[in-house]
Amino acid sequence: MSDTVFGLDTFGDVTVDENGERTPSHQVIRDVISQAVLADQVGLHSIGLGEHHRDDYAISAPDMVLAGIAGQTSSIRLGTAVTVLSSDDPVRVYERFATLDAVSNGRAEITLGRGSFTESFPLFGYDLSQYETLFNEKLDLLARLLDEKPVSWQGTHRAPLHGVNVYPKTASGRIPTWIGVGGSPESVIRSVRYGIPMMLAIIGGDPARFVPYVDLYHRASDELEVERMPLGAHSPGHVAETDDLAREQLFPHFKANRDRIGAERGWPETTRDDFESEAESGSLYVGSPETVARRVATTVRTLGLDRFDLKYSNGPMPHAQLMRSIELYGTQVIPMVNDILAS
Repeated sequence: MSDTVFGLDTFGDVTVDENGERTPSHQVIRDVISQAVLADQVGLHSIGLGEHHRDDYAISAPDMVLAGIAGQTSSIRLGTAVTVLSSDDPVRVYERFATLDAVSNGRAEITLGRGSFTESFPLFGYDLSQYETLFNEKLDLLARLLDEKPVSWQGTHRAPLHGVNVYPKTASGRIPTWIGVGGSPESVIRSVRYGIPMMLAIIGGDPARFVPYVDLYHRASDELEVERMPLGAHSPGHVAETDDLAREQLFPHFKANRDRIGAERGWPETTRDDFESEAESGSLYVGSPETVARRVATTVRTLGLDRFDLKYSNGPMPHAQLMRSIELYGTQVIPMVNDILAS
């Protein structure tokens, strides 16, 4: 068996029922809790919930949903995918997740990021012109808070702190934390400089194109004399009994999600050829358990990953199909991947 960690991620995409009717957000949140409970039952290591402030995603307060999951699970780690640090307060982020860590008996973790959407900036009164400054300063503060020692800090976006202790402290002395990286050298170096492991968000194209970033990650660790840290990656996918069924189930929802975002950002519509290309050789892990296992194992080996998270919700796919995908991922895909990696 390999030592690789396998998790799941969801943004709480607003689903449709089997008749194509939109599911209310409050039910989507309850369904996400059910999905996490199933993930725990089939032995998955972690689940990460995204933070969004839009009507196509139901989860705007991941820590609240994770607290609900904590009470119904026993082993699965409870994290984010991602916490939009730029428009949050680092002190409150620490406090909320230290509290979640206590509630869950030490299972909380955080993945920090800028977020791929910007709705949170005007919602919470932040100026997008300060995009870089906000993230850099808030990361600097949170990195100090994670040490759970008195913090002195000064920046431009909030009042300074002078020898402040922040509570509650965690039982282990630190909340496990990752930084989500989309593929810029500066982000890779930042991860190493702060001693916070990197989670690659690989959402399109051949995963092998990230090898230079992995090399930079390890080289920077050596040059900055930082102990080498774990490396993770997050990519979308869906598992069903056969390749054809998995693709037929996923395509309309994958397209609906991509086309909606694309209409906002000026992307062309997603075609079936685009979808098939990603499924064959890109970063879309869709198919039977055997197909998905083979492709996940290849990516883990190519990049030298310590962790792989499958983003199992992709657009308005019905809850029942998401549940079956989770079941197959945990009971069939992961054992196959471990066998491949051990061979």
